[in-house]
Amino acid sequence: MSDTFHSLYYQVQIDKSRGWFFVGVLRSFENIAFDRTIQKESALFEIFVAPDLELEFLDIMQRLQNCDVVIDVQKLLKSN
Repeated sequence: MSDTFHSLYYQVQIDKSRGWFFVGVLRSFENIAFDRTIQKESALFEIFVAPDLELEFLDIMQRLQNCDVVIDVQKLLKSN
């Protein structure tokens, strides 16, 4: 029997001029989430979040929204 771990899937729209800051902050919290740019022109990222660290991730996103770095955060279902 094998344990399967699944990440939660989010899409995050950021202020394009602050992309370097967003990535730096997110990566400074080791193993909470992993990012990938979906659309460079519109600064849309997909984020894979460790399920047991979702609350910490959402706290970071809220703080970045308060600083006008993050514009929108949406939790989505990722199809395989």
